[in-house]
Amino acid sequence: MALRLAREGGHPKPKADQSHSPLAIRGLTVSYGEKPAVFSVDMTVEPGAMTAIIGPNGAGKSTLLKATLGVVRPLSGNVTCWGAPLNKMRARIAYMPQRASVDWDFPTRVIDVVLMGMQRELGLLRRVRTTHLERAMSCLSRVGMEGFADRQIGQLSGGQQQRVFLARALAQEADLYLLDEPFAGVDAATEKAIIAVLKDLKAKGKTVVAVHHDLSTVRDYFDRVFLINTHKVAEGPVETTFTEETLQAAYGGRLASLPMGAVG
Repeated sequence: MALRLAREGGHPKPKADQSHSPLAIRGLTVSYGEKPAVFSVDMTVEPGAMTAIIGPNGAGKSTLLKATLGVVRPLSGNVTCWGAPLNKMRARIAYMPQRASVDWDFPTRVIDVVLMGMQRELGLLRRVRTTHLERAMSCLSRVGMEGFADRQIGQLSGGQQQRVFLARALAQEADLYLLDEPFAGVDAATEKAIIAVLKDLKAKGKTVVAVHHDLSTVRDYFDRVFLINTHKVAEGPVETTFTEETLQAAYGGRLASLPMGAVG
């Protein structure tokens, strides 16, 4: 699969300094050519909150996540997690990529995909123990996919694939979850299942950051918003930041009308 897998195994997770932000981005700039995709972006993620990254198509939302993780190389900028360099804290971070970025024809079972979330523990020899299998099945159960453990991943529907990749992220037992469009192309039942899991993570003190497109659900799903259109437009609590003014600024005045109930 087109995913970066950690290759070190058996190392204990570093402790997270709770006095610092789970994710702090400063001056991040990314370019795929002459025009920056993300320009000098600052972002501070609040611990234990659910934050939506929103903006128009091509605004740099997914690029921001990928550059944060080093999946794409930024031209400039600095990323810290709990006050430490990103590379020292990767074991505490789970990433769920866009479904469109994954090769779903890769011949692997659902249970094997979830076990990929434990790669740091399993190591290169992939010594899968009963405890690992039990944990993987528990994660599948949390997303309603325990009955599909032996199914080939390519045989699943889009919504089912999203659930499996959320289970993979859960298997990492992380403290910070970075999700790239977790609700894209899923049915209503899957969206309901995913948001229930994410709210459960929040209730347990975990931090969730998700690229999100549906403006009508931002107030119901998230605590904070980060609006971007190549550069940072606004950041803060949903109640004070998710406004018609900031949305129109982020979308360049291209929102002729806002979804009913989207903003207060």
